[in-house]
Amino acid sequence: MIGFALICIIFATKSKKMSVVERIKGARSTAFSFELLPPLKGNGIETVYKTIDTLREFDPKYINITTHRSETVFKEMPNGLFERTSERHRPGTVAIAAAIQNKYQIPVVPHIICSGFTKNETEYALIDLQFLGITDLLLLRGDKAKHEKEFVPTGHAHATELQEQVNRFNQGFFMDGTPLKSTITPFSYGMACYPEKHEEAPNLESDFQYAKQKVDNGAEYLVTQMFFDNEKYYAFVNKCRNNGITVPIIPGIKPITLKNQLTVLPKVFHTDIPETFAAELRKCKTDAEAAEVGVAWSIMQAKDLIAHGVPSIHFYSMMATQSVKRVAKEVF
Repeated sequence: MIGFALICIIFATKSKKMSVVERIKGARSTAFSFELLPPLKGNGIETVYKTIDTLREFDPKYINITTHRSETVFKEMPNGLFERTSERHRPGTVAIAAAIQNKYQIPVVPHIICSGFTKNETEYALIDLQFLGITDLLLLRGDKAKHEKEFVPTGHAHATELQEQVNRFNQGFFMDGTPLKSTITPFSYGMACYPEKHEEAPNLESDFQYAKQKVDNGAEYLVTQMFFDNEKYYAFVNKCRNNGITVPIIPGIKPITLKNQLTVLPKVFHTDIPETFAAELRKCKTDAEAAEVGVAWSIMQAKDLIAHGVPSIHFYSMMATQSVKRVAKEVF
């Protein structure tokens, strides 16, 4: 009974705050945001704070915190046999989000993913986030496990199914249909979209229909997978607008910092690198040279996006914090 009373007090005393989409729509100019990874298991939070301290001068409207599934690992036993175990290399998304919000008072957006999480685990995460007053989310399917040839669901198979669970929670019901016995602050959430098509979609048209379904069912904004060709983003946005999708569609970009990303990023994220950009990267003999080319391209991308009136630009900052800072200094 004490636990339930505490839940009621916490839920009932939350103050109204602006959601991420409200902050984006209320910005006088193109908004700035970026994504962070939780530290590797065993590492401290200092590297996270260092990234924020590097980029906070550009007034981020929010910070995304990625979530990572458990992976299967094999550990050798004293008898020479191997034991199969499950291990999360980057735990702590909810805790990291709470620490950032407490320290910096910057809105945080933890990722909630299908991959590697049961429906019950998702429900517990939603409850924990309510306790912490974190009510902005990014809902994603997530990647398949490294040992899997194709995505095998642990709970939800698709982000739209995860969306249904969050919608039910917002309506005041747990997954099993039991009503919540206290008032909550409904979650505000965005979802992903793919201007160049999700790797598993049979074609761009079907992928677009999934994006429309996400918005029709409550997604308040869409954020794109990283891309390097603005024309593909503009074509996708135009198609959305012509089909009644009016929510903000936030472009996600990443400065290239390493030579091998010329081939790694298209393989991992299924995004094209324009030949003009690729040709300059092929000339690079060092990672430092590639980083310079990457910054120059991202500055050009960002300036063009701003000139086209995008509501916000979201930066994928993994291994690119200093490059993101240089781009932001030029355009924000």
